[in-house]
Amino acid sequence: MARLLVKTQGLGIQAIELRMGVNRVGRGRDCEICLAHNTVSTQHAELALSNDGVYLRDTDSTNGTFLGGERITESWLAPGQEIKFGDVELTVESTDAHIAIPEYERGEPAPAEPIILASGLTACPRHPELAATFCCTVCQDIMCNRCVRVLKLQGGIPRYHCRLCSHPCERMAATLTQKKKGFFEKLQDTVMLKFTHPRDKK
Repeated sequence: MARLLVKTQGLGIQAIELRMGVNRVGRGRDCEICLAHNTVSTQHAELALSNDGVYLRDTDSTNGTFLGGERITESWLAPGQEIKFGDVELTVESTDAHIAIPEYERGEPAPAEPIILASGLTACPRHPELAATFCCTVCQDIMCNRCVRVLKLQGGIPRYHCRLCSHPCERMAATLTQKKKGFFEKLQDTVMLKFTHPRDKK
């Protein structure tokens, strides 16, 4: 699994193992990687682990994110590189991803029936007011634009990953439920059919 070594003393941690998906770095307690240092912003940066490696992105931090001594906004990481979040120094030990597909234990409740919106689209299980727009290629979980994890590859090409198992997601095709026609719509079709010129039928 991808691993970072903490060089700065006094933080109470010596190594950080990244989990699949997005790992938020910051001073805030809700961050997956909490660095209790006054030069680190509450939400300082993100480390996204995927099959392609580790992608680092600064989230508008006050004191900046540095890679190899240069301030960066985003970059892929390689083993041996030096990172600084403010004045906190780390070394990239590994960028390998170990993927384990989650298994559902026996006795778990069956998934709930999907909710269909008024538009005819399937609703996101976590945001029922929004339509599901992506589907995981492995666990088949569906999610909206707010749920899907977005990683930018070199060249600015986005990659979409599942929030549960971190595998790639595909955009869902929009499938609408056929809406029944009302009385006036049926009447309009009848009138148009009645006054169609015979030449138009050829």
